[in-house]
Amino acid sequence: MTREKFGVAIAEPLADELDDLAEECADLGASRFEIIETIPTAYFESDVDHTARVRELIIRRQKGNL
Repeated sequence: MTREKFGVAIAEPLADELDDLAEECADLGASRFEIIETIPTAYFESDVDHTARVRELIIRRQKGNL
């Protein structure tokens, strides 16, 4: 599998949460990058309608409900 790099800027509270997760997964040597990469990997390998789910999440986020 080839990799493509791109930058992502996230809100500071989310970065703090990622730091906390990385600390809790220190025994695995997990970095923020690995945590961020793992989440969409698991999402896209799941059996959900990705388009419908992403649309729902975007709408919820835009309304402040996420």
